[in-house]
Amino acid sequence: MAAPSFHPFRSEKAQQRYLERYQLRAAAWPVPSIERMVETSFGRTCVRISGPEGAPPLVMLPGIGSPGLSFTRNVQALSEHFRTIAVDNIHDHGLSVETCPVTSADDFTTWLDELFTALKLGDVVNLLGLSYGGWISAHYALRFPQRVGRVVLLAPAGTVAPIPWGFIWRAILCLIPARALMRNLMNWVRTTENPDTASAQVLDDMADDAFLAQRSFALRRMVPPIPLSDEQWNAYSARTLFLVGDREVIFPAKEGVAKLAALAPKIESAIMAGAGHDFFVSRADEVNRRVLEFFAKS
Repeated sequence: MAAPSFHPFRSEKAQQRYLERYQLRAAAWPVPSIERMVETSFGRTCVRISGPEGAPPLVMLPGIGSPGLSFTRNVQALSEHFRTIAVDNIHDHGLSVETCPVTSADDFTTWLDELFTALKLGDVVNLLGLSYGGWISAHYALRFPQRVGRVVLLAPAGTVAPIPWGFIWRAILCLIPARALMRNLMNWVRTTENPDTASAQVLDDMADDAFLAQRSFALRRMVPPIPLSDEQWNAYSARTLFLVGDREVIFPAKEGVAKLAALAPKIESAIMAGAGHDFFVSRADEVNRRVLEFFAKS
């Protein structure tokens, strides 16, 4: 049976409602950009490209439930040095349209590799993955090490420890169409100390966007981010920055860093004081600085 014209949305009305909000957010993207739809065997992928042509490519993968537009506080600084490609996950909210279901980590990495080839990014690609996007990035680096330059993992969910039940139950409750439940989930991960007013507003907007997306898209089965095994971490070879806040709630920061030190000691790990899962917004200047310093190292 052919998919409806409004796929992957619940209805035409839901599609229109979401697209209007998406374009509003896209108009506020802080740097000039090109929006492209790229064909892969899993469907059409939306990417937003910024930065100078010819600069090294930096592919940015967002957290679950968010499109590439969630990097609005990071893209300006990073696009001064990179050709940034903010991706809407093919199996998540955004403008990407999945036609062949993604069911595994291998599917995600195949999709990404096809995307990079279609975009003609060259032989070496740099990755920046946030939360669930970090889990996908780590799997790509494991499967295609020859194509990876450097990797930044920002609070990567499901890489060093299982997703906690506190998150899972709150996420399940978000299936109930109540804005307060989505705010409850978002507030639970917003643990960075003393966020400024502008950051708080961005995070509030993201919560509202996530609530709208939850009501707009048809349900699909999440690919669970199962932690990488000890053997996988032992085999991991990509030059990587693992950055997490000491107030992280998705996994214990100190234990995660200690695990990497034992299993993958070449990974550069850092814990930001007073920062939580929202640090890519609430502490964007520091996150951006640390990322650029990592890439500047010889």
